[in-house]
Amino acid sequence: MVIGFVASVFTRPEIPTWYQAIHKPSFTPPSWLFPIAWTSMYIMIATAAYLVWKRRNRTAFYSFTRGIYFVQLLLNFSWSIVFFGMHQILGALVIILLLWVFIIFNLYNFSKFSRAAGWLFLPYLLWVSYASVLNFSIYMLNR
Repeated sequence: MVIGFVASVFTRPEIPTWYQAIHKPSFTPPSWLFPIAWTSMYIMIATAAYLVWKRRNRTAFYSFTRGIYFVQLLLNFSWSIVFFGMHQILGALVIILLLWVFIIFNLYNFSKFSRAAGWLFLPYLLWVSYASVLNFSIYMLNR
């Protein structure tokens, strides 16, 4: 949740200015939907992480899984800064595609600890899949 809040510091000021001015595809959701969707995603991935933490063990696999989780959080945080803060649509596309890959790794590894934790990552994967297509479309319309 903290990462989402900090990322929003870079996002919010750019929505009424830069983001409104760029070309967007017809399937772009209204701006009010993004904070609702992302807050929901952050709650689900935090809950999933808690479920995994409850079943943690001191194996290398848990450490690896925790590392994957933190990498995807870093990528998620970075996307907002690169897209909204730096206005680098292509750079953000690269980041979101890497994020998508790490979400798949995360979903798979979390499922090894808790099926529910894996399922909680599925809406996140679907949302980031949609956001990736949206990011690609925005790039194509504004290059």
